[in-house]
Amino acid sequence: MQIKLALRNLLRNPRRTSTVLLTVITGSAALFIFHGFNAGLMNQYRESTIHSRYGHGQINTVGYREKVFEKPWEHWMNNGAQVAERLKQLPQVKQVFPRVEFFSLLTNGRVTVSGKGQGVDAVEEAKFFNMLNIEQGVALSDQADGILLGKGLARALDVKPGDRVTVLGNTIQGSINGLDLIVTGIFHTGQKEFDDVGFRIPLAQAQKLLETEQVESVALGLDSVASWDAVASVVRAEFPMLEATPFAVLDKVWYQNSVDWLDSQFGFIQFIILAIVILGIFSTVSIGVLERKQEIGNLRANGESGRQVLGLLILEGLALGALGAFLGLAIAWIINLTLLRNGVLMPPAPGITRQFYIHIELQPKMAAVAFLMGAVTSVLGTFLAGLKVARMPIGEALRSN
Repeated sequence: MQIKLALRNLLRNPRRTSTVLLTVITGSAALFIFHGFNAGLMNQYRESTIHSRYGHGQINTVGYREKVFEKPWEHWMNNGAQVAERLKQLPQVKQVFPRVEFFSLLTNGRVTVSGKGQGVDAVEEAKFFNMLNIEQGVALSDQADGILLGKGLARALDVKPGDRVTVLGNTIQGSINGLDLIVTGIFHTGQKEFDDVGFRIPLAQAQKLLETEQVESVALGLDSVASWDAVASVVRAEFPMLEATPFAVLDKVWYQNSVDWLDSQFGFIQFIILAIVILGIFSTVSIGVLERKQEIGNLRANGESGRQVLGLLILEGLALGALGAFLGLAIAWIINLTLLRNGVLMPPAPGITRQFYIHIELQPKMAAVAFLMGAVTSVLGTFLAGLKVARMPIGEALRSN
């Protein structure tokens, strides 16, 4: 009976009901979209880091990353092929990328600049590292004598796809060696310090330049970020001389520090938004209840107890909160599928040279939080305001305008 009466009360005053409903809808939708924006931004950072440079992580010999060695190749992996084959057998591992990195000089015959090269399995890496942002030409793939240049490095050399570049470097024995390569493309990752010096060549060419068959590291492409711990456990157990490092640690300065900073900033902003939304809903609901003093006085005069009146008001608040929160989530979802379907164009972040789109990622967990916020706040506002009115003397309530 009380449920039926609560619904009739809501329909009896459409203006008041609409005001409360609109407040709950707006608050729930705003919080849901804000959560989705945060998730989209964090995931954009993560995917850019994984699919442009590091994969989900990489494997080196123990202690290699923490030290600077006079002869780093003495600490490279001699069993890189064996490690790669074993890792390929793991169900979480989708792709394996053996690599070597080296410093060298690059020249086009007129200009000579220094750069940091990567020797990579270009055919495999072209399938996974799809966020290098090829600006000109094509990605390095099956071109046996190709070289892919960072944007800043290509600008310094004044070359374009199809031009020849000579790479000069030291072999592991200390002699000078060189490669004559053809520029296949020019890329940028958005990180200027990498784009100004970075280039990629086929692993076979890099090993030829260095006169070695060793690999410095093995990067991994997994089925998901969550699988890293399982893979790292296998590496520790079966290859005690190796260590596995996730991408967040490899790119701590750009990725992890940025995510930590943004997470703290968004937490503070979220607190402000949540406070504003809760106060808005609470104020609107409270005013709606206080406007009904005379009506509540009539209920009390007809024999309804204060507890029964309060229960009726709470049912009304719950119905409004639940309906408003549901509609708010639905509207946020529709907005994301229509107005925001292409994402939000963001300016370059600190340390990045390119704009990028953030896609709003609406997740079930966020929907539950936004729904509960709308429903609980509406009930709480109704309860606090209703408690005051329900305790008011009947005569005073009846005299209220």
